Amino acid sequence: MEDFNSLGYNVNLHLYLTADYGVPQTRERVFIVGTHTELPKFTPPVPTCGRHITAKEAISDLEQLESNTEFSHIWSLANIIGEQGNRRLVADRAGYTIRSECHGNIQFHYSLPRRISMREAARIQSFPDSFMFRSKLRETERQIGNAVPPVLAWHVAKAVKMVIDKA
Repeated sequence: MEDFNSLGYNVNLHLYLTADYGVPQTRERVFIVGTHTELPKFTPPVPTCGRHITAKEAISDLEQLESNTEFSHIWSLANIIGEQGNRRLVADRAGYTIRSECHGNIQFHYSLPRRISMREAARIQSFPDSFMFRSKLRETERQIGNAVPPVLAWHVAKAVKMVIDKA
């Protein structure tokens, strides 16, 4: 922070809880935004959700859908191994963090006897259904887990645009 400030930037570091911004997930993400001192200071976007979107609200319409590779509605058949990825989603709360390193041990569906599908994980990350992942299960899992939730990114980008527009 001091290095960037010494170079003439105002630096803002902010921790966001994704569920506060309409993402059905309890993931925390840090964004660091720097603006030149000649520009207005960046103001983080305020939370937009008073009530978090639940896992059931996000994915319940996919429960009866058969496996579909093209739509990424495919799931890992990994057995339970230790503690990694063995949690079951809770239907009436936002989903857990979608991680990239789960190696097939992604969390279980809240009511079905299987792990969540990649499309369900994408929904919990806030990807629209129109976004197609053109890779196999493990690569898709990594892409979704490593991604910044698009809805949160949109809110932060909108706040950055406000700084630019003010300039």
